[in-house]
Amino acid sequence: MKKEPLKSYTFDEVKDKFLGIKGTSKRDAYEQQLGMDLLGTMIKKTRKERGLSQEELGKLIGVQKSWVSRLENSTTNVSIDTLIKVFSALKATINFTVNLDEDLVKLA
Repeated sequence: MKKEPLKSYTFDEVKDKFLGIKGTSKRDAYEQQLGMDLLGTMIKKTRKERGLSQEELGKLIGVQKSWVSRLENSTTNVSIDTLIKVFSALKATINFTVNLDEDLVKLA
């Protein structure tokens, strides 16, 4: 008996099937959380590379250690202004790209 070959799926196909297509509320929430998780991971990694504790980073940007922990663990919302402060304190460059239909806006 001949076996059928296994079908492979792209990650986007899996997300479409289980989370919905782009633009649906469940998919958008997932994508936003994923972005926040990656951002928190980048902040933690950079902070450690710079030899700073959460408390030291907090003092540099004027927040408590617990807030830095929540930021790194993606359990708090953060404004663009605050992100700029965090990355400035980490001596890191931050760039934003915003797509608005046909227009592309880049902020550095």
